[in-house]
Amino acid sequence: MNLEQLKKQTILFLGKPRAFCKEEFEAQVKAHNISMTKELREDIEYILEGRMMTPYEQHLSDDLYEKGGCTFLNIDDFEKSLAKEIDDDVLLMSLKLSNDTKRLKSFLQNSCVSDELFFKLLKMYKWRGEDFFENDDNRDVTAALIGRFYENIERNHNVQYATTGLIHLVSQTQNPQLLETISELEPLSYHPKLSILLAQHPQTPKRVLKRLMREGNEDVLEAMCANSTLDNGTIKELIKDPKYAALLAQKIILTQERFELLKNFAKELAVNESLSDVMQEELLNLDDMDINRAVATNRALNKESIEKLMQSDDKLLKEQLLQNPNIDESYLREAFKDESNQVSLAKNPALPHEMAEALFSRGDAEVLDGLARNEATPVDILYQLQLDSRFDRAVKTNAAFGKHIQSQNIGWLV
Repeated sequence: MNLEQLKKQTILFLGKPRAFCKEEFEAQVKAHNISMTKELREDIEYILEGRMMTPYEQHLSDDLYEKGGCTFLNIDDFEKSLAKEIDDDVLLMSLKLSNDTKRLKSFLQNSCVSDELFFKLLKMYKWRGEDFFENDDNRDVTAALIGRFYENIERNHNVQYATTGLIHLVSQTQNPQLLETISELEPLSYHPKLSILLAQHPQTPKRVLKRLMREGNEDVLEAMCANSTLDNGTIKELIKDPKYAALLAQKIILTQERFELLKNFAKELAVNESLSDVMQEELLNLDDMDINRAVATNRALNKESIEKLMQSDDKLLKEQLLQNPNIDESYLREAFKDESNQVSLAKNPALPHEMAEALFSRGDAEVLDGLARNEATPVDILYQLQLDSRFDRAVKTNAAFGKHIQSQNIGWLV
């Protein structure tokens, strides 16, 4: 909508503003040299329909629409145009000088302002040392933050008024600027779980991670070790503590440089799924049974490593290998001939359907428990296992079964 063509015009305004409060709406309209009236006049060319029109206004609008000759304006488009024309610097300076919390809050609740302006406004808000929902103003501002950025907010408005809404927001967003903004909010000190989520989020900016490191909270630093996007500088700082080095060895995306830095934690490196072929070979050449057993669980295991490990006579290592989805199907079929391998096979995420059916038919409780937890188990078998109280919980926590239930929209069986 072009506000230029509306300058010096008088608009018949029916109803109320939607995004702006009444006072701010009038001020913004006046700044564009546009007049508003509630009375119908002969020179009226534009009609703006707002929210909550009275029966009289609705009737008048219908009559004018039938009569024709006027241009009807949409309140959402009109307010978006007003918001687009706001000078951020002028507004921020005005709010700073006036210290008008009510006006600041009204802009934070205005869905038409840009995200960039919203972040600037949020930095100006004073939380007064209280929690996100501890007073009415904090509650309204927090609800505005969640409501603006929460995915599919229309399906669950209640999350706007609970700390879980912020937790879900941090977990789901991929917006680095939003994560940084949340990390700077004063009430964050009341919610260490939010700092933990920020520390392990792959989109959290490096400067935020460095600030969290300086704060030195052990739970936060442990969570940071699971962040796959850490830079080498942060990693070198963390590995000064053996506890964090062991966690990093398991979680970070490895390069050869990082692999060399963490060589003293070979057993932990063995389970890291970013191991390259060269790294796998180097670990296996150490000829350490504990390391080999750990490598056997790694879902990034290549064919050469599997074949080398299959030559071992170690029972536990073989069990780990038979649960690895990368193992060739021929090994699974050969292992199936030995009943002692059935529990391990039942846990393999790449288990062929006909093998799952054969294992299910044999009825061994430990094998059935493995099938109940295995995402590769056919849904019809999971339905049958759910009817057995021994495996009901395992089935309900099976991610594949949960997705099936959601896709069918049929709820849990009882």
